[in-house]
Amino acid sequence: MQKKSWLTYGLIGVVAGVVNGLLGIGGGTILIPAMVYLLGVKQHQAHATSLLIVLPTSLVSMLVYHQQGNINIRSLLGLALATSIGAVIGAILMNYCRPSLLRKGFALFMLVAGLRMFF
Repeated sequence: MQKKSWLTYGLIGVVAGVVNGLLGIGGGTILIPAMVYLLGVKQHQAHATSLLIVLPTSLVSMLVYHQQGNINIRSLLGLALATSIGAVIGAILMNYCRPSLLRKGFALFMLVAGLRMFF
């Protein structure tokens, strides 16, 4: 990975944070492509690093949403355990995927999600 300026990291981080806070989709949609194509991070490392970066970002966003009364506790409790189990399964499966498959799968997921939101 080549050395990049703090400005590059800062701009990527601010854009990812705004997307996370505004749309609630997590900064991964910005962070993964930015890390791979702008920072030269390997695909597997970008996915894993994105998850760790999104954790504090999501917590900060969640606190703001909570202060405004926008957290549905029933949904939170009902989905948190199942989502955590799914995350373990997904993280294990990622280790068996080639970087090209991860890249294409991520792109397909973003395309389908975007089309569903648009229509």
